Amino acid sequence: MLSHVPEFSVRIADGPCDIRQAQALRYDVFVAEMGGDGPCVDHAARLESDRFDGFATHLMLEDLAPEAPRRLVGVYRLMTSDMARQAGGYYSATEFDLAPLLESKRSLLELGRSCLHVDYRGGAGMLKLWAALADYVAAQKIDLMFGVASFSGVNTADMAQPLSYLHHFHGAAPQISPIAQTDNAVAMDVIPKDRIDRKAAILAIPTLIKAYLRLGGVVGQGAYVDYAFNTTDVCLILDTELARARTKTMLHQGDSL
Repeated sequence: MLSHVPEFSVRIADGPCDIRQAQALRYDVFVAEMGGDGPCVDHAARLESDRFDGFATHLMLEDLAPEAPRRLVGVYRLMTSDMARQAGGYYSATEFDLAPLLESKRSLLELGRSCLHVDYRGGAGMLKLWAALADYVAAQKIDLMFGVASFSGVNTADMAQPLSYLHHFHGAAPQISPIAQTDNAVAMDVIPKDRIDRKAAILAIPTLIKAYLRLGGVVGQGAYVDYAFNTTDVCLILDTELARARTKTMLHQGDSL
């Protein structure tokens, strides 16, 4: 728990040193805390990176309060379609067939590698990131945002309630719905809609995914089990106009994600 009032500021990473700081925070969260691993994890340097980092825009949430024990407390990686072309594709395409999204002819922005330091979760930090993201998507004239969001762990039997809930109550329209790749794909509609324990299901959904749902997020078809990273992933899609309107409403009300 924080012992001070944060003074949040969001900026875009400026060069390799900033990106390295973002990768270090990602290591703390995704690897040290959540148990992730993989060929791009540098345990000696405590960095979590991949080949997409050098092509993306990185939002950096900083706590500028003089008494703050750390400065960088949150990150978000953004990839426009132009960036994806330079990178050879979107990260999400390594897990999901994005053809419905790509064929929609909508202006797209991929969201990824979002995380907050453990001391800053449940407060205003994510809202500050979302406010900065809203400005970015407005400037880039983005129609749809999408990206991989994760449950910790790979035992999908334990996730039957939340995965089924997402499928039945927050499924994307077929014309924009990404589909989990067959090798590591699992069905999400394990439990019939009328047998879902909605309270238990919602409690089991990770905080970030619930935040996306509050902003109008919907999910694609099927989940992808990432054994190397120790996660089970869903593909979320958000309409930018809806997300922007809901973010502004929550900021006005002093609400948190």
